[in-house]
Amino acid sequence: MRAVVQRVSEASVTVEGKVVGKINRGLMVLVAVRSEDTMQDFDYIAKKIAGLRVFSDEADKMNLSVKDIGGKLLIVPQFTLYGSVVKGMRPSFTASGSVEEAREKFHTFIKRLEQEEVPIEMGIFQADMKVALVNDGPVTILLDSSKLF
Repeated sequence: MRAVVQRVSEASVTVEGKVVGKINRGLMVLVAVRSEDTMQDFDYIAKKIAGLRVFSDEADKMNLSVKDIGGKLLIVPQFTLYGSVVKGMRPSFTASGSVEEAREKFHTFIKRLEQEEVPIEMGIFQADMKVALVNDGPVTILLDSSKLF
């Protein structure tokens, strides 16, 4: 499982002209699952997202989590995080698995993330989404449950 976590002052997802998810201060997270992902992967990424200390404390040091500041999460399904261009110029997405399996795993991950007790807004799986955000900092963190980075 992979995630791109961005600290934001605001972010939203629009589908067919309608805002389907919107947050102010918090984390906007692009998420991709693989067919090999298990609950262990979901646990690792969920704990990391909820616990990342990327918000400033009184001393202006990144020492607070999204939970600590009372922020929200905007989770956006993003299968292209597993796009490979090792061979050629056109990305291959075979690591993402089938659409049905990925949809099920994404929603299983969301259920796991809800256990972290951080309010969640979401994009829509397999929709043509327009994502807008103001990256605060900018702060962007890459997560991979295989610990590749």
